[in-house]
Amino acid sequence: MPFEKGHKLATGRPRGAINRSSEMMKLSIARATNKVLDDLPKIMEDMIKKDPKGAVDIALKLLEFHLPKQSRVEMRAEIEQKIQQISININNGEINQHRYNEDVSEHIG
Repeated sequence: MPFEKGHKLATGRPRGAINRSSEMMKLSIARATNKVLDDLPKIMEDMIKKDPKGAVDIALKLLEFHLPKQSRVEMRAEIEQKIQQISININNGEINQHRYNEDVSEHIG
């Protein structure tokens, strides 16, 4: 009997059910990974003695899994602040003071 559109007798695999071979593979990988992680301090000590640069490279790669990478954030802000500038001119013993007040926001942009 060929498949007919709208046929609902066969239910197939239930939603969310895991394929047994995939489940076994995931379990095998998890066991192997745990074994390596248990031995990691000794492995790193041996590697530091034999190849310090390689040990640092591995440590940096492992660090990415421990600390997430930070994304760049662009910040833009306007500063409303007055800058006060004082200039003093000394001519023949005579002191002239000038004060200037400028609005910073005019120069930011």
